[in-house]
Amino acid sequence: MDLAKAVYSLTVGFPKEERYGLSSQLQRAAVSIPSNIAEGNARASTRDYARFIAMACGSVAELQTQLTLAVELSLADPVAAESTMETAERVSKMLHKLHRSLIQRLETGSPVPGPQSRS
Repeated sequence: MDLAKAVYSLTVGFPKEERYGLSSQLQRAAVSIPSNIAEGNARASTRDYARFIAMACGSVAELQTQLTLAVELSLADPVAAESTMETAERVSKMLHKLHRSLIQRLETGSPVPGPQSRS
């Protein structure tokens, strides 16, 4: 959620003609990360959860590419973009670790702890 908020703050300074361009792409990628985490967590199986976490990982990679492009096009403040990129990298590492953990649970047949049983 913090990453999505950072992206929205970053894109406020984009030119108005980018409202439906790169600004919108950045915002959609950023929102898709916590959305996929939430949707995956609400699913009834570890396999589905792992699939949605993998999609969130893809959205982080998409966001990082778009942030780089925004800086190269001089649309984003480089300092703010670097801070957002660092947050994206932390989120990426956490998601990849979670994904590995879920895959391990699937391979060993261990249940995922939480409010509902997953299989």
